[in-house]
Amino acid sequence: MEHNATAAITAINTPQAPAAIGPYNQAIRYGGFVYTSGQVALDPQSGQLVGADVQVQTHQVFQNLQAVLKSAGSSLNHVVKTTVFLTTMDNFQAMNAIYAEYFQETKPARSTIAVVELPKKALVEIECIAIAAPDAQ
Repeated sequence: MEHNATAAITAINTPQAPAAIGPYNQAIRYGGFVYTSGQVALDPQSGQLVGADVQVQTHQVFQNLQAVLKSAGSSLNHVVKTTVFLTTMDNFQAMNAIYAEYFQETKPARSTIAVVELPKKALVEIECIAIAAPDAQ
């Protein structure tokens, strides 16, 4: 597969979502797709973790993802793949109930992985790949 030198790599960063807490961007737009960094339940203004349970945190994660995708010229309706990281699979059903609220029609492909720990002691982190609007290039 050849690299398309004419497609630009565009960094996406918006104040409507939490600032990156490391050397990365909130998302990258490239070749008609948006690749988001993982989002945890940080409040965009304070930078503090929101909520003590996985359902409250999952809602905040989706608010953050929506802001990043909107800034990149996309939306949750255009997500084709998600990866969910949980600190315990005991939270799977509770997270899944909230997740289902955000993907009611076309549901993206998904992987869910249990990890030892997440940044800021979050309970859930979600990243996604979405289709960008053609005019967002």
